[in-house]
Amino acid sequence: MLTIPDKRSRAQTLRDRLGGALTASSLSRAALARAVGVDRSTITQMLAEDDARMPGGHVVACCAQALDVSADWLLGLTDKPEQVGKLLASSLSISETGRATTLDDQIFEWQREAEGYKIRHVPATLPDILKTDAMLRWEYAPLTHRRPDEAIQAAAARLDFLALTLSDYEMAMPVHELESFARAEGYYTGLSARIRAEQLDWMAEIYDRLYPGLRVFLYDARTTFSAPVTVFGPKIAVIYMGRHYLAFRDRDRVRAMTLHFDGLVREAEVASHTFMDRLKALRGAL
Repeated sequence: MLTIPDKRSRAQTLRDRLGGALTASSLSRAALARAVGVDRSTITQMLAEDDARMPGGHVVACCAQALDVSADWLLGLTDKPEQVGKLLASSLSISETGRATTLDDQIFEWQREAEGYKIRHVPATLPDILKTDAMLRWEYAPLTHRRPDEAIQAAAARLDFLALTLSDYEMAMPVHELESFARAEGYYTGLSARIRAEQLDWMAEIYDRLYPGLRVFLYDARTTFSAPVTVFGPKIAVIYMGRHYLAFRDRDRVRAMTLHFDGLVREAEVASHTFMDRLKALRGAL
């Protein structure tokens, strides 16, 4: 059942929060009064301990605007002092990017911000930080906005960071992605057997070196699906759209994407401790 505070309690909340916001803003009572368009005595009365009267909605709204806080927060209707527009701006952002997700500078900044937390990642293709130089050259050669050497240097820096960081790193990929790569099908058509063999050997080497800090799961895309997404601990969840990242910072959406990723792990056809066996089997078939 909804509990509605009495008028005196509501007035006390308003006084406490208005006084705190006024102090934090460095405005004087006179300056706030001018910004709101009322007499200084009105502000003094709103802050008076023995006054249980509530000001009108227009005055509260103007005070909130002048102090850069939410009117709902002043009235005790929310615990978030930020205005709604700023909450939305801070919880959702769209960043322009190139084709690759992990190699991008923005992704690396998010990764550094989440150092010490588990990172969950569904790559768009094979994970960039696990690709060989030859694979990156083949993949980035058609792009005019980024030279392959830049991608190679970026991948090496990200891999070094992954090896040194305290973060756990989980990746989930559809089974067909790895199999299509090994057979040079679909996206990987035209990729030489030499590059594919070296790539599988390199992935096996890195996985052996970093496991269990790095864990890779393979799921069946016929029964489940995921867009490319990265979840940086409890801080940020990012969906990769091709030309842009859609990044969320609010708790509910980060949690929803975390649960989505964990669902991929639960339904994985190949668990992390058997991923090496699948790599070796694909390598042996080349």
